[in-house]
Amino acid sequence: MGKVGFVSLGCPKALVDSEQIISRLKALGYETSPTYEEAELVIVNTCGFITPAVEESLEAIGEALRENGKVVVTGCLGARPEVIRERHPQVLEVTGPGEVERVLEAVQRVLPPRRDPLLDLVPPQVKLTPRHYAYLKIAEGCDHRCSFCIIPKLRGRLRSRDAAEVLAEAARLVATGTKELLLIAQDLSAYGVDLGHRESFWGDRLVRAHLVDLLSAMSELGAWIRLHYVYPYPHVKDLLPLMAEGKVLPYLDVPFQHASPRILRAMRRPGGAESHLRTLEAWRKEVPHLAVRSSFIVGFPGETEEDFALLLDFLREARLDWVGVFTYSEVEGAEANALPGHVPEEVKEERKARLLELQQGISLEKNRALVGRTLEVLVDELPEPGLALARSYRESPGIDGVVHLETDGTVRVGERVRARVVDAGPYDLYAVVE
Repeated sequence: MGKVGFVSLGCPKALVDSEQIISRLKALGYETSPTYEEAELVIVNTCGFITPAVEESLEAIGEALRENGKVVVTGCLGARPEVIRERHPQVLEVTGPGEVERVLEAVQRVLPPRRDPLLDLVPPQVKLTPRHYAYLKIAEGCDHRCSFCIIPKLRGRLRSRDAAEVLAEAARLVATGTKELLLIAQDLSAYGVDLGHRESFWGDRLVRAHLVDLLSAMSELGAWIRLHYVYPYPHVKDLLPLMAEGKVLPYLDVPFQHASPRILRAMRRPGGAESHLRTLEAWRKEVPHLAVRSSFIVGFPGETEEDFALLLDFLREARLDWVGVFTYSEVEGAEANALPGHVPEEVKEERKARLLELQQGISLEKNRALVGRTLEVLVDELPEPGLALARSYRESPGIDGVVHLETDGTVRVGERVRARVVDAGPYDLYAVVE
């Protein structure tokens, strides 16, 4: 039976693509190998969003070639095969994101399957996350034309999944032990627009391909539901009642990107500091305990010290729970590359450090305000007796802080328990089981 190694890079959306490829390979009779040495071929699922990610992908391909020799490349960087072939001309095949069939064809050319794939009428679903949480992709592609981004060129325009199909996958995941569903897309807010928000039957009920309707139906499964990559459209307010009612976690990942209206216009992004603050005020009025994560780019071409100061002022007022910061990096094919006023690298790094220092103080204040409160947490790990690493509604896996939980040794991974917060740092909470 053929053994295939797998390297998965990039965001959760790429991780879901990896799960799909491995599931299909298993249905064809292949095994996955944990090492290069045991593998007969290696697949590298790449990221190509920003320059450091491109370099990381190229280095991973090089390592796989050195250690194994037979490599198939897929993923976002695969949409730019000339970049890969220039550095690594010996790769067997280069495919773009979502091109599962081409990946399978490439594998089968090198390692013909040794069983009849028709025996597997229902391909198994392979998860690369722990059993108790899963990323659930509800749409692919993006219709935005941000000047710094080439995702539409890599992954195409918005293509939403049918609501019944998404709900069927969610129900299967929950039935097999998933306690938290993390919904992902390039733009969750636009889900169903390309489908005309058409209805489809899930069981004996009709469900519209609209985020509010989808979440209302999904909430009946009993799992936590967390939303990632939500653009601040006006209709996002329609999600807030679901959060206030406990049907969806009161957590929003909203990529504001900047606060200066001038820079946002150059980015082809909506809003500015004032509109962002009004949006946050309205959201928090309806859901006071709402946790908000956002990401920002510093050093965008033309960004002045005044623009950056406006961003810092915005953060002081916005008091976001979690913030990710990126220094602007040229991406081949992005229109922002041609903009004037590129910022020196040392200035970018200095601004990033100042922003993170400011946000660290804000996060510490917000975390300290939780001391004495009781939160429901989901247990992720048991690193040692009497200690668990867990997350509340405020923390998404891998990108936010964690809750260090003192236990009596009876809690299990994937269990939801009540925890009283007794101390706080700038990123993590410390709690005891109630």
